[in-house]
Amino acid sequence: MKQSVYVLSTLRKLILDGELSPTEKLAEIPLAERLGVSRTPVRLALRTLEQEGLVQKRAKRGYLVREFSETDVQCALEVRGVLEGLAARRLCEKGLTKEVEATLHECISAGEKVLSKGYLTESDADDWSDLNGKFHHTIIAASHSGPIEDAIARNNHLAFASVDSLIIDTQQLDKEYSKLSIAHFQHKLVVDALVRGEGSRAEMLMREHAYVGMRYSGLLDK
Repeated sequence: MKQSVYVLSTLRKLILDGELSPTEKLAEIPLAERLGVSRTPVRLALRTLEQEGLVQKRAKRGYLVREFSETDVQCALEVRGVLEGLAARRLCEKGLTKEVEATLHECISAGEKVLSKGYLTESDADDWSDLNGKFHHTIIAASHSGPIEDAIARNNHLAFASVDSLIIDTQQLDKEYSKLSIAHFQHKLVVDALVRGEGSRAEMLMREHAYVGMRYSGLLDK
């Protein structure tokens, strides 16, 4: 896994698990020492986390974790699902261009490649993050709806709402493989609905897909 991706994903998980609390000052040097990395990837990660609404700058130096509840996260995910579902339905109504269809199929092929081994390695997180972001951003951009794009951009500033707020727990790669397998199958279902022009189905699938990052982890423990 690239060091920058490792640092960002690890800090997200520490925040999600409550190991970095809203009362704790986040500074580059202590975090770099804790993660065994240089200050540069920590600095970049903190800037990204600020954009994602997970941390905020202190008045003087450093950052603090923003306070948010599980309900806040679930609501933000629901909003993202509604907006992405709307984008998918509008794309269906417009019809896919050959270029958009080809790009989505490329994402599916990339997902097959990541999962084809039957297990995950740490480096697979980079590849999945890239293809997953490309998949979602392609659908949103191809809907050609400024209001939808603007609303998603605003929602992305809420905790764990962005599709790029990916957490792959490298300590539980077996469970993560199951989760990504489900996410990949949902990608395939969405593309199938889009190609067939089934707007309502595509909208429903995108709404459900928004929950895979958070709610599905608990289900896979059972």
